[in-house]
Amino acid sequence: MSSTIVWWAITIYVIIAIIIAVLSRSGKQNNMNSYFLGDRKMNGFVSALSYSATTYSAFMLVGLAGLTYNGGVGALGFELIYLMGVTLVAFFGPRFWKVGKKFGYVTPSEMLGDRYQNKGVAVITAISSLIFLIPYSAVQLSGVGYLMQGVTNNAISYSTGVILATLLALLFSYIAGIRSVAWTDSLQALFMIITATIVVIVLIQGLGGINSFVHTLETNYPEYLTVPGNGFFNFLNFLGLTIPWFFFSLSNPQVSQRLYMPASLKSLRHMLMGFLIFGFIYTIVAVVWGYSALIMFPSLEKADMATPYVLQSDLVPPILGVIVMVGIMAAAISTIDSILLTLSSLFARDIYGNINIDSSDRMQLHVGKIIIPIIAALAFLFAQLEINLIAVLSVSSSAGLLVVVPAIIGAFFWRRGTAPAVLTSVIISGLVVIVIEFTQLKPLGLSSGLWGIILSTFLYISVSLITKPPKEKAEDFLSV
Repeated sequence: MSSTIVWWAITIYVIIAIIIAVLSRSGKQNNMNSYFLGDRKMNGFVSALSYSATTYSAFMLVGLAGLTYNGGVGALGFELIYLMGVTLVAFFGPRFWKVGKKFGYVTPSEMLGDRYQNKGVAVITAISSLIFLIPYSAVQLSGVGYLMQGVTNNAISYSTGVILATLLALLFSYIAGIRSVAWTDSLQALFMIITATIVVIVLIQGLGGINSFVHTLETNYPEYLTVPGNGFFNFLNFLGLTIPWFFFSLSNPQVSQRLYMPASLKSLRHMLMGFLIFGFIYTIVAVVWGYSALIMFPSLEKADMATPYVLQSDLVPPILGVIVMVGIMAAAISTIDSILLTLSSLFARDIYGNINIDSSDRMQLHVGKIIIPIIAALAFLFAQLEINLIAVLSVSSSAGLLVVVPAIIGAFFWRRGTAPAVLTSVIISGLVVIVIEFTQLKPLGLSSGLWGIILSTFLYISVSLITKPPKEKAEDFLSV
């Protein structure tokens, strides 16, 4: 694919996205609630598309396709379990929304700190999110880098793609905060789902139709149609990948923070239903892309190059390929800018705001804006490592975030939960996850995410039973 047509397509996308982002500005973005939550006035349609674009990013059409290429049908089960986990939003979403609206919470860490009546809880959970979400941001940057490198046959370098994604994420974050992100997300989500589905139809037809497509897989790659198949998705590995993903909607603050944004509970329900439909279609699309790459390019050195090679193949018309490439790039950027806004709000509200107890809302907003490029720079540096298998790195990041799940569940359903229990479970379990990830050890064959959730649950319950629970706020949370 010509680098010239790629650059022209990117230029057109950037111009349109900037216009939409500027038009999304409404009123003055002069407080935390407005800049980071859109004044809690997002309608269901925009919320659903924005939630989808934020979640289904470079991980999906680059990472999940690569995971399918690497391990087969287990990738489909892996992602469907994630969709099952999104049903947690139906259970916890209204609770987040109600307490957020009642007490004015801006971040999930602020909510936990207030529920457990301990500022340290807010600080520690915010720091934990910063540590584990920066690598996930790097995943999105890497996705854009691999994509642009692959579709242009190295005419555009990996680093150029990463730099471009970083700069665009910063731009959209600053124009109007979460409003510009949400509206550009909506554009990107529609763009992604339509073009990606067209490519699936084109690929299957080009490979001889659905019957021929399935027959080729059954004949040449039968191990890719079973689990554990070639061995990649053995039971413990599959479990280690899926558990962090099942709780993704609760553990990842860039996702759970969006539960504060809908204008009403009706809008929240529409957001969830729209996302589930979008997610199912996109899952099928990504898996088909991975299988198509396996048929056409069976010897790729990097599985994450499956999507770029599909898009620049003879089966996909160049104009369609470049349009889809821009859509995937846009989706990755939507996730990055969402994470940038969430992490900057966590730092400003829960770290700076609790260390400087006299800080005003306006000062916290100022600090949040200052920290955005610093977080982006850290993600950029991490992306330069060019770590293979984006999907696995995504799950590794989610494994670290998983340790806060017991505290979130306990906040709404267990009056006995205490602040010392939250601090102990998050700190110790988080450190264990980091050690396991860095050493690549698997004690008893279990992944870092499994150890994290087991240990954090045990510590949260046991420490709560021997410490004194707070009297305030518990009833407010248990009664929603």
